Amino acid sequence: MKKFRRALVLVMTLALALTFVACGGSQGGTNATPAPSQSSGSGSNNNQSGSGSSEGFNWRAYEGTTLNVMFNQHTYADAVIEKLPEFEAKTGITVQYSVTPEENYFDKLTTALNSRSGNPDIFMTGAYQVWEYAPAGYIEPLEGYINDPNKTAPDYNFADFYPSIVGTLRWDLVPGHKVGEGSQWAIPMGYEINNLAYNKRVFDEKGLKPPTNTDELLAVASQLKEFNGPGSYGIALRGTRNWATIHPGYMSLFATWGAQDFVIENGRLVCKLDSPEAIAMTDYWVKLIKAGGSPQWSTYTWYQAGADLGAGKAAMLFDATCNGYFQNPAGASAEAGNLAWVDVPLPPGATASKSNVWVWSMAMNAASKNKDAAWYFIQYFTSPEFMLWSGTEGNCVDAPRKSVAESDKYKEVVGKAYGYLEALEKGLPNATIQFTPQPYFFETTTEWAATLQDLVGGKYSSTEEAMKQLTEKLNRIVEDIEVE
Repeated sequence: MKKFRRALVLVMTLALALTFVACGGSQGGTNATPAPSQSSGSGSNNNQSGSGSSEGFNWRAYEGTTLNVMFNQHTYADAVIEKLPEFEAKTGITVQYSVTPEENYFDKLTTALNSRSGNPDIFMTGAYQVWEYAPAGYIEPLEGYINDPNKTAPDYNFADFYPSIVGTLRWDLVPGHKVGEGSQWAIPMGYEINNLAYNKRVFDEKGLKPPTNTDELLAVASQLKEFNGPGSYGIALRGTRNWATIHPGYMSLFATWGAQDFVIENGRLVCKLDSPEAIAMTDYWVKLIKAGGSPQWSTYTWYQAGADLGAGKAAMLFDATCNGYFQNPAGASAEAGNLAWVDVPLPPGATASKSNVWVWSMAMNAASKNKDAAWYFIQYFTSPEFMLWSGTEGNCVDAPRKSVAESDKYKEVVGKAYGYLEALEKGLPNATIQFTPQPYFFETTTEWAATLQDLVGGKYSSTEEAMKQLTEKLNRIVEDIEVE
């Protein structure tokens, strides 16, 4: 009965928890890891040829097929939709699609996948959702397609993806095991790491330097309270009772501080939010919110945090890379052109940042009846050619392919944002998904965000008390997980 209740909670949580999400990812490294080959992923269980053709790759191989695609409303989706006519002309494949706002998207998607109808054939997803969808059998593993020269164009160059980006979508289905091993469940559309954006105009006027460590960050955030009149403040941070509050700036600093969420001990998943590092980091974060955050912090999502930086209401933003970037192009906001970026400020004893990553990606429905054609769609819209266009003209600024990120055209366009490329280069080597994959991710992180709110609200006598109580609660949530 308990496991049934947990399963029901998971479905409901997945359907409701993904409001106000960011996208995510990381570069890091110079040589991508080849796609794993232990799973078939060959597309053999569908109404198309699963063995491939001995004649080699042919873009017209599935002419006449109709594909259904589900998009989350996002700039990545906009870029794909703009180029759909070119894909249809090249392949003879017809594409039907829907676009759903993020607050309703995963609810709609989960219902569709659970029906096992095969519709949609392709869908947008994040890396965290893989931990739910892959064990449920909703996602088709892709390595068999990637490694088949009859199904993948010779210029696709899978090795061009940065390994820490594409690796976030690889998992062996074992709770507690980190990402990076196992089947390739999806292909990146774009990513975000998290770092510090700041208003360079304000900093220059006040003779301030961007903070490089946590002591400086707290001091500057406090100093900039009401820097632009009543209601203005030092640093924009997310604060709703939602898992998305934990995953950007908070989790990036949490990992950089040396803390962990869960570890495997004696075949069980054990929460470590009561560790000295976790307590110290959270105590610091509460101080940062109180000293430099918005008075409405507990209502803040991605949207409010980014908008306040662009409006000149917040002097800094500790969040996803592109959240601030979208405020910076000419005409995008009141402070357009004045924004700049630096890497995550380091806590005492740390020598390098460990940013958390978000990756928007495309996955294939395991129940699709058009798997080979679906793979043609995925590879076309994650190809080097498309990603160069989307990264420079399609407002998809964090390119997951090395060839794109290192191209002169990309550097010319994205490099106009002061310090943006430099901050990415510094933060990407150690960036990955810092959370431990486990099936109750959304439930546990939402509880975590609620505790953070209660701490800021003064419910607990100390951060240590709060984190110990939270640890006990999360251990009860994951107690039925056994790691073989």
